Amino acid sequence: MGSLTKAAFGAAASALALSATSALAQEWEPERPINIIVPWGAGGSTDQVTRVTAPIISEALGQTVVVVNQPGASGAVGTQEVLNAPKDGYTWTANAIANNATYTVTGMIPDTSIDDWHIYLSVANVPVVSVPADSPFQDFGALLQAFKERGSEITVATAGVTSSGGMAIAGLGTEGDFDYRMVTYDGGGPAAIATAAGEAMVTTQLAVEQAELIRGGRLRPLAVLSDEALTIEGVDPIPPITEWLPDFPIAPDYFGIFIPRGVPDEVIATMDRIWEEKVMNSEALKEYAQTNGAVFAPSYGEEARARAMPVVIEEACAAEERGLEVNDPSTIGIDCETKSEM
Repeated sequence: MGSLTKAAFGAAASALALSATSALAQEWEPERPINIIVPWGAGGSTDQVTRVTAPIISEALGQTVVVVNQPGASGAVGTQEVLNAPKDGYTWTANAIANNATYTVTGMIPDTSIDDWHIYLSVANVPVVSVPADSPFQDFGALLQAFKERGSEITVATAGVTSSGGMAIAGLGTEGDFDYRMVTYDGGGPAAIATAAGEAMVTTQLAVEQAELIRGGRLRPLAVLSDEALTIEGVDPIPPITEWLPDFPIAPDYFGIFIPRGVPDEVIATMDRIWEEKVMNSEALKEYAQTNGAVFAPSYGEEARARAMPVVIEEACAAEERGLEVNDPSTIGIDCETKSEM
């Protein structure tokens, strides 16, 4: 899939102009608090970045924005709650966009796709393969050999089969031709903490979910699922997975806030403006990304959708290749023979 940097963060794209509908809509002034349902546990990647972004939106709107954790079924429980809620603009969700776009493929949520959402992306994240600080594995090469020899004896902590960490270890198992045993938790943060405590031998969750544990010497990072080294503040560069698996498919995993289609036009017009004026220039969000090994990459609307599609296609087709699909990716408009939209 090309370089992580080149594919997603080469030259910064200019923000799209507001759509004609948004430009004509009135400014929205919410009359009560807005709920953002994070369908994962506290401390994970989605929870972290949403709690950085929510205050920016709250200040711009002059209204409270409440982050509500509602984990379950790899994010499907909270996401379905948002889809079922009244389309009045007061219930949003946050997630990795690839999850929202592929829940139908994995059978978690029937008949939904990326186009059920207005998309507001904030950062891109990458998974990191880490082991407890006292692990005998000093580099990914040694761990890879152990996977090949011991297979399902090696336990891997993730936030679930369709989480970023779950898809990461599935991809590694396919590319490296090995088995493993997954241990699932209610979020990436809990999975990383459990690994640091010795409950699992490996985690493949996102860098932002591991950063403090890595900085504190409780986790040892072995490889980042990228074709470039990853730098986390205060930590030596983490080598790219392509040093060991040169053909490993790379696609940036975008996270953000999503508002369901069908809400009033003025909600979207106002959020477009806030995202362009405030979030895309937020020093707090930039600092969060730089400190935790994420990439500052805010966008919205059609630009956000275009940025998201490579990882959506990659994960939908990976689910099919690994036998994880319940519905064919063609049901959400993806052709896995060409790895493109239909």
